[in-house]
Amino acid sequence: MIDILKEHFPELGIRCSEKRYELFQKYMEQVLEYNKSINLTAITDPEEFAIKHFVDSVVIYDMEEFQDAENVIDLGTGGGFPGVPLAILSPDKKFTLADSLNKRIKVVKEMTDAIGLKNVTPVHGRAEELGQNKKYREKFDLCVSRAVADLAVLSEYCLPLVREGGYFIAYKGSDVEEELDRAMPAIEALGGSVDGVEEVEIAGNHHSLIILYKEEKTPKKYPRTPGKPGKEPIK
Repeated sequence: MIDILKEHFPELGIRCSEKRYELFQKYMEQVLEYNKSINLTAITDPEEFAIKHFVDSVVIYDMEEFQDAENVIDLGTGGGFPGVPLAILSPDKKFTLADSLNKRIKVVKEMTDAIGLKNVTPVHGRAEELGQNKKYREKFDLCVSRAVADLAVLSEYCLPLVREGGYFIAYKGSDVEEELDRAMPAIEALGGSVDGVEEVEIAGNHHSLIILYKEEKTPKKYPRTPGKPGKEPIK
């Protein structure tokens, strides 16, 4: 597994110590062990795991938006992706790992504690509630998410958490133009604008990274009550 990381990390501008490679190995082992009792991933082959969870997570590492951020939130972290791999590589940054399933967040805390990762804080909560909580609202330099949701919905979840002048990066597959067009009314209503779309091809996988810039504060009415963004996206 580590050989896969050593092959692809340099392509992403990543220099990684042996100690940190060992943390990746240990975290994968933790995920696969806990996966026997709680669904964290469908990927159990170590090489595929390395590519689809670790390499895919850190494709933003060399981007200015990530490098300049000190305080990052990973919304819909699931088994800790992309937050944990990014945190392993960036011990100087603080990461909040948020998920709506408390059982999953408890496991992420146990796994990150087990590998001694000190710069992460797992948080249980729905995005709609976190976005209205003064502790989290507009507190982060960067929000990242690999969550599977339409960009209009994801923007209402994520942009309220980002400070003015900060960024939200959505990990998407290919062919995002139509989805991005549909999301424009939501992005603008939430105080954001499109800063760009980065196309990344790594280990045979294609990513579109949609970069949204937080131009102004999000109106207080957003995010709306739990369930509303998914049922009635902003148009």
